[in-house]
Amino acid sequence: MARMRTFVGVALDDSIRRKIVALQLEFANTGARVKWVEPENLHVTMLFLGEVDAREVLQVCKTVGRVAANVPTFPMAVAGVGGFPNLRRPRTLWIGVEEGAAELVRLHDEMELELRKLGGYRREDRQFTPHITLGRVKGDDVVPELRDALTRQRDWSGGSMIVHDVHVMSSELAADGPVYTVLSREKLQAAK
Repeated sequence: MARMRTFVGVALDDSIRRKIVALQLEFANTGARVKWVEPENLHVTMLFLGEVDAREVLQVCKTVGRVAANVPTFPMAVAGVGGFPNLRRPRTLWIGVEEGAAELVRLHDEMELELRKLGGYRREDRQFTPHITLGRVKGDDVVPELRDALTRQRDWSGGSMIVHDVHVMSSELAADGPVYTVLSREKLQAAK
């Protein structure tokens, strides 16, 4: 039986994507060894579902669509730069979500609850924190220049957009990075 690495995410508009790519370039110029997320792959991950049986994908899409249809569209502003687990020794570099974070958490929690009813999907151990992954630091050495750039850009702002839909995506691992395919676009409730 065929299985697909599957996740639910929010796509970014082109304006925000361009600003993020410029920020990645600034950080790359520090000489740090980082595997940067490709521009076309930048997004807010809502739920990572893991390996999903291809026969279950349609049910996953319908479930996500049912939840999305009950959540009104909302503005989302991306801002702030950080690192997991911390800025001193970051393993993953990220951008935060300011406006719209509460709506994303609500959407996440409702989708997670409904998808768990389908079976086979486990609840995350940690609370969902909306963010956009910029890249993953390779090795253990974080060059001081990267740390300085992260601190300097801590209050960076990437602009805002209206979230109209969520995407159910597949992720196929390739030698030069993952290839994402949109399996479905599920619309949020139109503003009244």
